[in-house]
Amino acid sequence: MDVAQVLHMNGGDGDYSYSNNSLLQRKVISMTKPIIDDALANLYSAMNFPKTLIMADLGCSSGPNTLLVASELVKSVDKIRQKFGNDESPEIQIYLNDLPHNDFNTIFLSVSQFQKNLTNQTVPNSSSPCYVSGVPGSFYTRLFLSKSIHFVYSSYSLMWLSQVPKMINTNKGNIYMSTTSPPSVIKAYHEQFQRDFLTFLKCRKEEMVSGGRMVLTILGRQSDDPCSKECCYVWDLLATSLNDMVAEGLIDEEKLDSFNIPQYTPSPKEVCNEVEKEGSFAIDRLDVSEVDWDACTDNNHNSLEEDARGYNMGKCMRAVAEPLILSHFGESIIEEVFERYTNNIKICMSREKAKLVNVTLSMTRKG
Repeated sequence: MDVAQVLHMNGGDGDYSYSNNSLLQRKVISMTKPIIDDALANLYSAMNFPKTLIMADLGCSSGPNTLLVASELVKSVDKIRQKFGNDESPEIQIYLNDLPHNDFNTIFLSVSQFQKNLTNQTVPNSSSPCYVSGVPGSFYTRLFLSKSIHFVYSSYSLMWLSQVPKMINTNKGNIYMSTTSPPSVIKAYHEQFQRDFLTFLKCRKEEMVSGGRMVLTILGRQSDDPCSKECCYVWDLLATSLNDMVAEGLIDEEKLDSFNIPQYTPSPKEVCNEVEKEGSFAIDRLDVSEVDWDACTDNNHNSLEEDARGYNMGKCMRAVAEPLILSHFGESIIEEVFERYTNNIKICMSREKAKLVNVTLSMTRKG
């Protein structure tokens, strides 16, 4: 699997698009907003109210969440400027980064309306001018000029690996780390995360100014066990669906055994270890939070029944996983796979309150 070619959320604005199935991710962005505001306030004052601010959203994806983040960053800076009594608004450049097959076109079509909305939501004639640019490429490589970025943000992106880990044993019957995975598979996943996250930090070290801030939210886990239910259950349910189809002769067993999700959900300790190992960033704050799978369903919607909640979580996961499944198994099984997967999710949510764990890190680039 060439991750850079196949890893992207479902584009467009259809029923299974990421644009229409990312309420859970939006909830996480809202939950971490106070951490972002705090980091920006410290940055703005420490840099003596700069006239320009260069920011980057890494792994921006597409849909309303992308420009929501950009909007929140600009509004936060505007409020901080007013709080400090500074009359001059800084010019803001926001770089939106994701892999080349991300649906950048949908983003660009929304920029004009985004800028109009921003003008209406900030103090008249005093809001920060905001310029938006797309930057395709892997954040495991250099993306920007040396010492050019003041603030880096990323949410629900850094759990994705640059490649599927190279394994000496087959992860038979699994598509991710599981309690039945060989120890060598768990080790391969962990080591791939270590390499990738260290590379990410080294790249950002070169691109960020001294004293620059970075806020990262990563889908993770609280447990030290990399196979704990809190981080693996959502993929175990997909594996169950695929294994059932193997048993029925709908999918070739070898095809399943050669498929693994390029993701690693780290513990707070594992994240901090890599930051300390790299050495260029000081950790200002580390938070661990939880979000219910129910967050995929709008609370204002009139159907909060178990079936609706499970159906919406199924659509959320389809928006994320469909390109990966499609590239490996082909189009013919897609509807069957996700119908079974959604049913398994419905059963799970009818029995228990399933949650995802977020690891949020706020850091300063050392001078």
